[in-house]
Amino acid sequence: MAKPTVGWGSRLQTKWLLLFLLAVFSVSTGIHLVFRSVFEPPCEVRSDRVQPLAPSRIGTSMESPLGFMKSKLVLMVSHELSLSGGPLLLMELAFLLRGDGARVVWITNQKPTETSEVVRSLERKMFDRGVQVFAAKGQEAVDTALKADLVVLNTAVAGKWLDAVLKDDVPRVLPKVLWWIHEMRGHYFKVEYVKHLPFVAGAMIDSHTTAMYWKNRTRERLGIEMPHTYVVHLGNSKELMEVAEDNVARMVLREHVRESLGVRQEDLLFAIINSVSRGKGQDLFLQALHESLQMIQDQKLQVPSIHAVVVGSDMNAQTKFENELRDFVSRKGIQGRVHFVNKTLTVAPYLAAIDVLVQNSQARGECFGRITIEAMAFQLPVLGTAAGGTTEIVVDGTTGLLHPAGKDGVSPLAKNIVKLTTHVELRVTMGRRGYERVKERFMEEHMANRIALVLKEVLQKSKSFSHS
Repeated sequence: MAKPTVGWGSRLQTKWLLLFLLAVFSVSTGIHLVFRSVFEPPCEVRSDRVQPLAPSRIGTSMESPLGFMKSKLVLMVSHELSLSGGPLLLMELAFLLRGDGARVVWITNQKPTETSEVVRSLERKMFDRGVQVFAAKGQEAVDTALKADLVVLNTAVAGKWLDAVLKDDVPRVLPKVLWWIHEMRGHYFKVEYVKHLPFVAGAMIDSHTTAMYWKNRTRERLGIEMPHTYVVHLGNSKELMEVAEDNVARMVLREHVRESLGVRQEDLLFAIINSVSRGKGQDLFLQALHESLQMIQDQKLQVPSIHAVVVGSDMNAQTKFENELRDFVSRKGIQGRVHFVNKTLTVAPYLAAIDVLVQNSQARGECFGRITIEAMAFQLPVLGTAAGGTTEIVVDGTTGLLHPAGKDGVSPLAKNIVKLTTHVELRVTMGRRGYERVKERFMEEHMANRIALVLKEVLQKSKSFSHS
């Protein structure tokens, strides 16, 4: 069917709207200005029980729940500065605290030998928001750590900074450390990373599954106990929700992205949006996609043409794994159906363009998986692995469909792809229920109150220690 003719004025308006939206996304979508989580209270992991903190009163005051952080000095130590989830989450917290008047200093422990444009761009964003960036080593870093009201260590690997820089001053700093952990991989359980973990004021972890994993592994593998541990899910920012709920913006972005990919409006577009790596399962997703196409052909199903987009590519790195993905696509003759897109902060345009999100992280899954709740905000059903934080987000059969991790999950995922391809109403219903779940649990106002409780407790513990 031919596309309807659009007048010059309408095309011009659409063009400017698109440019405006993309400009907004470059700031707000990838690095949300307000930190985010869910309604459920964080939990304190103690002994063999998980006990919830007292519930907070969400939305009872127009004042920011983090207003008590005004004028506080906060030092943030990141293992790296990149487009990966951990550093971006820490930056969001930095911007949130700056917005409430805190003084924030950023340290990157492992900088690349040649500073990349990505690092320079992210540092510029921090400078623009009033976040100071200091060198990881030297007296300035030590003095800041000693003076700070709060020190946030981001990821397990950042623990190496303590002994390398603070040396004899480590015991003075530990009582005011909040250790934010995102990792689910076993190789992070090394004494040189986390030996100080039992002595910090608290640990903050993105899902209950991950918190229990850390609790058990540190005890069994390293013989150490976790400190007070707060489970704090992530949540969607107002900026992302505004776009997700704007039908005109979504339509414009959908048309633009699909045109750039060579995908028609009537085609079904599945997406996997993660950094391309074996642990994220892009290879198994493509295998499932190929299997689903064979099923559709064998069963002679009358369905729209299926396409897939892999967002998170990095061909500049020329990784062996990415070459394997492209070779598979070529061997199976599905080049016209699979599209690779470089990693980007601006994921919202792709969420507006697709019909289904695939969250295929392997092994223990995602610690949380922010892209999952972002997709649900866009009323997209999610096909996810039954592992990690995904099981705390996706309600199987209601907001999406879960499948096993590993090779055993390829055929179930293929069947789920076919199921959503052949059942339009199911896709729509799951998408709507996912959106309702986001509004109920995964919004920024939920997070603001929860993170406030965590920081208040950590600051109180630090204060009590200094007076003892």
